[in-house]
Amino acid sequence: MSTYMAKPETVERRWYILDAANKPLGKTAVTAANILRGKHRPEFTPHVDCGEFVIIINCDKAVLTGKKLDQKFYRTHSGFIGGLKETSYRKLMNEKPEKAMQLAVKGMLPHNSIGDKAINRLKVYAGSEHKQQAQQPVPYEVEI
Repeated sequence: MSTYMAKPETVERRWYILDAANKPLGKTAVTAANILRGKHRPEFTPHVDCGEFVIIINCDKAVLTGKKLDQKFYRTHSGFIGGLKETSYRKLMNEKPEKAMQLAVKGMLPHNSIGDKAINRLKVYAGSEHKQQAQQPVPYEVEI
């Protein structure tokens, strides 16, 4: 019995839309990462980019459970001495909820060329409006 291997040329990409309103940020990010990677497809092949497009709306209404709003930080470093900058997730969710969601999804993707291509297929919006109506995205339910 032979094993099926997907070819990059034959992958048909569909558009999915996820609603993050009143859902945990991490669970929404896991669902998005699985769709971007293509793990929900029966022809999933680990070394081939066979993922789909994902639109996440209502990121400003996503919730963080427990005390993560105050205890979790987004850290960046410039590379210079004393160049560490910290931003609490309470401030990040108030000012840039799209960035918080994108960082969560990016951390769940592989850190190689497949992950780089997959993160470019992610579209994130704070509100309920998005620009991809022409692609006719299909709603995808986030399981809690």
